[in-house]
Amino acid sequence: MTRDQWESLCDGCGICCLHKLEDRKTGKVYYTSVACRFLDLTSCRCSIYCDPYTIPSDCMKITPQNIKRLKWLPATCAYRRIAEGKELYWWHPLLSGNQHTVHKAGISVKDKVVSELQVHPEDIKNFIIRNKWFDH
Repeated sequence: MTRDQWESLCDGCGICCLHKLEDRKTGKVYYTSVACRFLDLTSCRCSIYCDPYTIPSDCMKITPQNIKRLKWLPATCAYRRIAEGKELYWWHPLLSGNQHTVHKAGISVKDKVVSELQVHPEDIKNFIIRNKWFDH
């Protein structure tokens, strides 16, 4: 798969850009409704993705080399689905031909999250969310 083909797998849901908390005892990952400050909350795309000099150290780029280790990715993630040998969902832009179907299907974080700039770091635990798509 070429780099462009790999990159086209991103459906623009923005879920991977949410802050996550891990229970150190169980390893369970909890998503929050707090998004990275660089996530454009309208398009659900990273505003600095193409600029490697400004990407923060805690940001993880999803690659063919690390995809199988990223167990926290939601069950809907195209990168994860392809790595697991599964089909893409009907709303994925590669199948629908429309980059907005991920939002219309209610899969994206659009209109559901706040920027980390609006939340004190100590309060992030108060923003844990439960969503069937995030279960893994």
